[in-house]
Amino acid sequence: MNISYPDDRLYHAEHLWAKIEPDGTMLVGITDYAQNQLGGVIFVDLPAKGDTFKQGASCASIESVKVTSDACIPISGVVVKVNEELIEHPELLNEDPYGKGWIVSIKPDDIHEKGLLSAAEYAKRVE
Repeated sequence: MNISYPDDRLYHAEHLWAKIEPDGTMLVGITDYAQNQLGGVIFVDLPAKGDTFKQGASCASIESVKVTSDACIPISGVVVKVNEELIEHPELLNEDPYGKGWIVSIKPDDIHEKGLLSAAEYAKRVE
């Protein structure tokens, strides 16, 4: 099993990642490890634009063939965009967790918020 953790983003212990974008927002999604543990994703309950979350709070619900799981936001902030493509194609979380399978874009309260891990730190936690 070849699971990857790209170095261009930060990770949270609850198996989500956050990637800073040029405009200062952050894309958020589940890790390759998480999608592998979930199995085939069949439904994603997304938050609304404008919703505010504190780090570690559930920002989405992901239903797979095995389990329903909360996606816990890796960094505090306000949702500025949701990936509406996941409504029709929830399988994108499995097929492309670091690309087309992003969940939300947030405006972070503090991009240096404690509790985020590097790719290497996250990999050590899950392996």
